[in-house]
Amino acid sequence: MHAEPVFLRMPIAGMYGFLLVLARVGGALSFVPMPGFSSGPDAARILLAIGLAAGLAPLAPAVPLPEPLVGGIVAAVAAEAAFGLTVGLAVAILIESLLVAAQIFGLQAGYSYASTVDPTTQADSNVMVVFAQLGGGLLFFSLGMDRQVVRVFAASLVAHPPGTYFLRASSAEAIIGLGAGMLATGMRLALPIVVLLALIDISLALLGRIHQQLQLLTLAFPIKMLAALAFLAVIFVLLVPVYRSAAEQTIAVLYRLL
Repeated sequence: MHAEPVFLRMPIAGMYGFLLVLARVGGALSFVPMPGFSSGPDAARILLAIGLAAGLAPLAPAVPLPEPLVGGIVAAVAAEAAFGLTVGLAVAILIESLLVAAQIFGLQAGYSYASTVDPTTQADSNVMVVFAQLGGGLLFFSLGMDRQVVRVFAASLVAHPPGTYFLRASSAEAIIGLGAGMLATGMRLALPIVVLLALIDISLALLGRIHQQLQLLTLAFPIKMLAALAFLAVIFVLLVPVYRSAAEQTIAVLYRLL
């Protein structure tokens, strides 16, 4: 009499554990910046989340069904989704550092007058911001951040099995710290180009002061635009270590959350 309900509950418990892993992974995929990911078909994103959850599920121990059943499942799924959202938000903050840098020097270079459609949000955006969005996605994969995120989830299933994680105040403080670091990283990336553009403005101002008959205002925008692109191409190799340092700091914060 009593053995049959336990036997029937075993596959349900296995599905419950997979559901919790799927909630943890799916929460992160809502924020992880992948080129064209947010504008892709919903079926592909769902299959990606299910595939990652299926690959990580063997690392999770058996999860008993909670009591009460419905309320316990809802609370556990919400907690797992909160962890996934925390991971995804941390990675999204990393990519935002590039967007902050592009917004800063793009405004100084005059690219704020040129807008295009952002493939991620499908809205009008600064040209340099769109380039930074695409470049940040490429750096995300080239630096192996996708593998690091999967390793964080694998370690989280060992440190906090499904159904045992609870969002703490320290997690919010860590994410706020990453947000402050985003501004610092954006300034570090944009400062060399901003200084160059300031020197160009000073030079044009001095030439205009010496030779007042020269109409340098019409040449200021194309000169600054070309100089910003040329200097960005030259120092791009130096920008990668700054981005890598910010990425390593982000992964270290995620491991500390465990």
